[in-house]
Amino acid sequence: MRIVIDARMYQESGVGRYIRNLLEQIQILDKKNKYYILNLPNESNNQVYHTNFKNVLADFKWYSVSEQIRLPGILNKLKPDLVHFPHFNVPILYPGKFVVTIHDLIHQHFQMRRASTLNLLTYKIKQLGYNQIFKVATIKSVHILVPSNFVKGLLVDEWGVDNNKITVTKEAVGDKLLKIANKMSQVKISQVMKKFIIKPPYIFYVGNAHPHKNVEGLIKAFLLLKKKYKNLQLVLSGHDHYFWQRIKKENKYPGILYTGYVSDEEMVALYKNASCFVMPSLEEGFGIPLLEAMVCSCPVVSSNAESLPEIASDAAIYFNPHDVGDIGDKIDEVLKSEKLRKELIEKGKKRVKLFSWKKLAQQTLEVYQNADRAY
Repeated sequence: MRIVIDARMYQESGVGRYIRNLLEQIQILDKKNKYYILNLPNESNNQVYHTNFKNVLADFKWYSVSEQIRLPGILNKLKPDLVHFPHFNVPILYPGKFVVTIHDLIHQHFQMRRASTLNLLTYKIKQLGYNQIFKVATIKSVHILVPSNFVKGLLVDEWGVDNNKITVTKEAVGDKLLKIANKMSQVKISQVMKKFIIKPPYIFYVGNAHPHKNVEGLIKAFLLLKKKYKNLQLVLSGHDHYFWQRIKKENKYPGILYTGYVSDEEMVALYKNASCFVMPSLEEGFGIPLLEAMVCSCPVVSSNAESLPEIASDAAIYFNPHDVGDIGDKIDEVLKSEKLRKELIEKGKKRVKLFSWKKLAQQTLEVYQNADRAY
């Protein structure tokens, strides 16, 4: 087979992590099929290792008009048997056979102005475009990959997708992070604490700050906890974009530390030394930080929203993300009980072993083979 994988989002955080791990594992597993990897300029240096994989320049950004106009032309020249779009932004006019990965339905469920930097008219037009492209992705694809049963259920119930057209391929923690976690020393942890001027005990969150992440809810819960734990800190990490800047501007409280972007080593150190990691999201398609915390022996306190209990199971304490008091109470349960923290850590170590990027890649290859025979 001639298979194209759209890797233009390779350097991004969520979808990029998925692409990076999928490409790494498929190159290990599949020496037979011929692959063409679509890249932005200067982003192909470390993606391709084997002779049956070839980089192809696709010099235009996702969610753009250029993507819709130029991408079908590139694909038609490559004459693939199958294309894999690792996100719902498929080119509407492409007539060929493709599979698509739909990571979540957050674009559809959180169409709020507060989640955008665009003016109202541009925002409305873009949302209409998103929904039309999403519809095409669900209808024209020969198969759909999703990271959780929750997302599968949404596609069936809300978009009328045939249950048999969807395969759940659960994500995991990358090998690189596992190695860092296993080698992390107390000296390195101390260096990270000193760099960011952190004095335990602290609660940790890492990720973006889009409204559905509910970081503001976590901050409100933390302010309640500060009345009981005077020395408690809240450490918030994530790439310093518009949404983090807005939260920092509106929430300048003692005890809250904004680190900005952290390296993998720094992130592992922050997980390992935290009293707990908190996932306050209103909705997630999967929730890799839950698994990252487990790998780093960090107790997990999580929102009970949709996919998160599916991923963490009994290795987390859950709260209602819409109830600030409940968020604070569940964090308090973990903070005040060393026994509970140890139980969560041990359950987390067992739970995280059930997830594997290799297994995801194997399932994806099966979908490729079956999709080639479809229609």
